[in-house]
Amino acid sequence: MLFRSLNGHSKRVNFETALKKGLAEDGGLFFPEQISPLNKDFINNLEKYSNIDIAYEVIKQFIGDSINETDLKEILSNTIDFDFPLINLENNVYSLELFHGPTLAFKDVGARFMANCLGYFNKNEDKTNTVLVATSGDTGAAVANGFFKVKGTNVIILYPKNKVSEIQERQLTTNGNNITALRVQGSFDDCQKMVKNAFVDKELNNKFNLTSANSINVARWLPQAFYYFYAIKKLKKNNLVFSVPSGNFGNICAGLIAMKLGLPIDHFIASTNVNDTIPRYFKSQVISPKRTIQTISNAMDVSNPSNFVRIQEMFKNFEDLSSSLSSYSFNDDQTLKAVIKIYEDKKYIMDPHGAIGYLGLKKYLINNPKKIGVFLETAHPIKFSKHIENSINVKLEIPQTINKILSKKKTYIDIENYSDFKSKMLNMDFN
Repeated sequence: MLFRSLNGHSKRVNFETALKKGLAEDGGLFFPEQISPLNKDFINNLEKYSNIDIAYEVIKQFIGDSINETDLKEILSNTIDFDFPLINLENNVYSLELFHGPTLAFKDVGARFMANCLGYFNKNEDKTNTVLVATSGDTGAAVANGFFKVKGTNVIILYPKNKVSEIQERQLTTNGNNITALRVQGSFDDCQKMVKNAFVDKELNNKFNLTSANSINVARWLPQAFYYFYAIKKLKKNNLVFSVPSGNFGNICAGLIAMKLGLPIDHFIASTNVNDTIPRYFKSQVISPKRTIQTISNAMDVSNPSNFVRIQEMFKNFEDLSSSLSSYSFNDDQTLKAVIKIYEDKKYIMDPHGAIGYLGLKKYLINNPKKIGVFLETAHPIKFSKHIENSINVKLEIPQTINKILSKKKTYIDIENYSDFKSKMLNMDFN
């Protein structure tokens, strides 16, 4: 398997190179040269396979010869050691809980997979990789956990000041060791732009051997396809509809990969908050990002989603795309009303991102009432306890993993712009 740049000006590379580079030399995102559908007998009998075996079948064509079967299965075993519960909330409405990993967010699978792969490639090398990651909340925490003390790796996390929850910030800033947090004056889009600029900055690349752990990196993005296989394994139903809370569009992009691999998914809904670039695109067929608006679903506060170009690459034209994907946006008031309704009706507690996924699914089902729908619950409600507890008037139990960091001191470096970021990067000493 080789990966090509979606900008079209760089040479093809294998999985190891795509992982380590993060972005192609021309600044484009890497994309698989081909996507080969999986064996239909395998697809039709998922319940006969373990989660590790399913993950191996899904990912192996993208890894190619870069990692042998034994080591790849060991990497997957180290990545997937927690469950993905599927909760029946209403008639034909299910919640797929993706927050049972170490940092209580769906990003754990991609971050751990990437960290284990990079550790595998670095085990016989002396040089150090510097992992750059922009986060709107959960990505940075998952990357910090996954890469903590990984040999030959330093991690630099950029996050927007005052735009992540208190618990999320503590997950980013209390690690120490090989993890450094940079607090950026701006939005997630500003953080992401700094990361992308760094990859085409020869001075930084020459000094730090940069790679990215955002979903722009193929090793972070592709493993998220596992979720959809696990859901269908449990439901044992075909032609499902998935509603995915969408910010940078990596998760739903991986779902569309699962569809291209032959998984019987009928339709996807990209559910967003008021940062509605993609819902507007489906009306105008024009990508026109606006200034990012801060919301209570902060991981989705993205106005220029990087992975949408990958989604467009998978479809011949707009008509083809719109037959497989719809997109709706919802505001904070609608989000909290959904949280309250589901708690009152079902005693089930959703986080703001999952609530938007639920709203998107319900909107789609109005005109498609016979479909079976799954929405993704992407983070534990405790991360947004301020808003959730005030809404449903219930004190949430704090998980042990969160309790451990509440008393730790937050350590970060303040950054104002790219010039400031580059200057402080060049003066960092990781020894």
